[in-house]
Amino acid sequence: MVNYNPKNFLILAVDDNAVNRILLDKLLTKEGYNTKFFANGEDAMSSLEKINPDLILLDLMMPKINGLELCEQIKLNPHFQEIPIIFITASDDKKDLLKAFDLGAVDYIMKPFHNQELLARVKNHMELKFTRDELKKALVELEKLAKTDELTGISNRRNFLALAQREFHLAKRQKRVFSLLILDIDYFKRINDTYGHPVGDYVIIYVAKECVKCLRKEDLCARWGGEEFIIFLSETNLKEALIVANRIRRNIENQNIVVESYKINVTVSVGVCAYGDEAESIDYIISCADKALLKAKKNGKNQVVTINNC
Repeated sequence: MVNYNPKNFLILAVDDNAVNRILLDKLLTKEGYNTKFFANGEDAMSSLEKINPDLILLDLMMPKINGLELCEQIKLNPHFQEIPIIFITASDDKKDLLKAFDLGAVDYIMKPFHNQELLARVKNHMELKFTRDELKKALVELEKLAKTDELTGISNRRNFLALAQREFHLAKRQKRVFSLLILDIDYFKRINDTYGHPVGDYVIIYVAKECVKCLRKEDLCARWGGEEFIIFLSETNLKEALIVANRIRRNIENQNIVVESYKINVTVSVGVCAYGDEAESIDYIISCADKALLKAKKNGKNQVVTINNC
């Protein structure tokens, strides 16, 4: 996890008192924070999206738009809801302070404030936000890793099955069509034995990229296992799926893979199956595509095959 550093954060302060703004600026910049100041709520609100602060120090009593009103406006915007707001106030009116917390403020500091107390509270809430943001990033990365094949960067088998299962049920309810391709790299063991596993890995990555190049955004390519890939073609009938499969096969066959000092020609075999009303599950369609792939391999490889009445 990245270490907390005040230099990486921007604090926005809104206070109609010029002396307070100068004092806060000196205090915060000396600590290492970046700062931005406004004398009124209107200017602060109109510039908020551009500034995108990490924390807001907000004076409670201001003309036109007071601190409570500005806080409410800020928190109504979903883009700003996670920004911590600390009120700085000379008022000890409990109703105002409770209202501030109800509107989403995280803390308040009484005027005249003690410099070290203000810095301690700011640091506390900045570190909490920083930790929360880092955890969110880590969760996003973990979710990505859970769905992604480590070698190729495309979808993994588990993620493909979950999405394909969902699409199968949608197709059944809404009378939609889709097709599956299962693709296998021909003579892959020979490639590994001849050139070594690092080259074999490079070939797998290359084939994955070539497959993705031939697909639309709504389609999905996944590593099925080893040197096999599976492709979901949304809203695609059998005739259209065969065109896509042959395009992928030709693109791979017509290029030489240059890796290290080797120039390798790679071919693939592809099994194709389109969804039909007789299919009871996504597993049935996968099985049909797999049978078609086996037939393509037995028939001499480097070809596209589909099976009728699977």
